[in-house]
Amino acid sequence: MACALGMEACKQFYSTKYVRLPELLSELALARGLGIFSKVINQYRKYQLLIIDEWMLVALTETEAKDLLEIIHYRHKRASTIFCSQFSYAGWHAKIGEPVLADAILDRIVHDSYVVEIHSDPRKDKSMREYYGINYKQQVENIKLSKNS
Repeated sequence: MACALGMEACKQFYSTKYVRLPELLSELALARGLGIFSKVINQYRKYQLLIIDEWMLVALTETEAKDLLEIIHYRHKRASTIFCSQFSYAGWHAKIGEPVLADAILDRIVHDSYVVEIHSDPRKDKSMREYYGINYKQQVENIKLSKNS
């Protein structure tokens, strides 16, 4: 859904960036090491729409949380950001770790946002793998068999 919104934003000539959170964090860490951190942060500030996928998939370090706060603080009430997560926002605080940073980040996200939750019933709804005939368990078995051969 976020990609569809991003595509529509592009069609409407909004500057848009899609990034996975792990890639964003790696890019920021590398930029810090190369001494170009401010330049990279400023790049993420300029987009009218920033889509961050895999949000809070893993817990953050304190440095990662501070880096995200830099981006989110600047974008707050200036530009749009979509956070895509498999987890409810109620669990984000614990994944951010440091309570003061978690409060600061979530205050800028939660209070001025729309929440779209998508639920499915695995008993009724097919996964995309099932829909397209991809059998993950069979693929794993095939890989195991090929390794043993």
